[in-house]
Amino acid sequence: MSALELRDLVKHYPSAGEPVRAVDRLSLTLSPGELTALYGPSGSGKTTLLMLAVGLLAPDRGTVHFDGRDIGSMSEREQARYRLRDVGFIFQSFHLAGGATALDNATTKLIGDGLSLREARRRAQPWLERLGLRDREAQMPAQLSMGERQRVAIARALVNEPKLLLADEPTGNLDSKRTREILALLADICHTRDIPGLLVTHDTEALSFADRVQTLRDGRLSDGLDRDLAGAAL
Repeated sequence: MSALELRDLVKHYPSAGEPVRAVDRLSLTLSPGELTALYGPSGSGKTTLLMLAVGLLAPDRGTVHFDGRDIGSMSEREQARYRLRDVGFIFQSFHLAGGATALDNATTKLIGDGLSLREARRRAQPWLERLGLRDREAQMPAQLSMGERQRVAIARALVNEPKLLLADEPTGNLDSKRTREILALLADICHTRDIPGLLVTHDTEALSFADRVQTLRDGRLSDGLDRDLAGAAL
């Protein structure tokens, strides 16, 4: 089974004063069938960590391994294939194509992997229905609410049945009912498909859906929820 291993990762950004330690000597293993929640406030390094895991950022030091492969040693083409076929990435901002319908936005990864438009649409429709968008699939993003756009982005991430799930604040634009539904869905996908998942969030209510909770603060991890940090955010 595939696991994601982050080993001694370092990613610092230059600044006028001290360098920003977004990720600082961080190690983390995501096991198959387990949804891990990474809690931390804005600016704690959560998104940087996801960008490193998916290969969109290169670490200053350390390595990222998935399914026994060193992501950093891959060619650009191999990394693109890894993101296309292996990773389901739910972005905090939707990155939807404004001139495409909800259904066609959900097919993006399938089209990129060589499927015909007809077949890609056939596979994407059940996901939109599962996410409550059956009657919205012909709408353009500008005609959708923020929550509906987020659900289209979630469908796009899941439609190719990825081997790794990465989610950057996936419920930030959803109401409480939809939030619970989406978090339960992500946990269920990790469990039933036996894949690793990483959910980054600053919402303490989301943590109850995870199998494991880690806190990220100043680029470093600690086990469980940092109660002082969580209390300050409430």
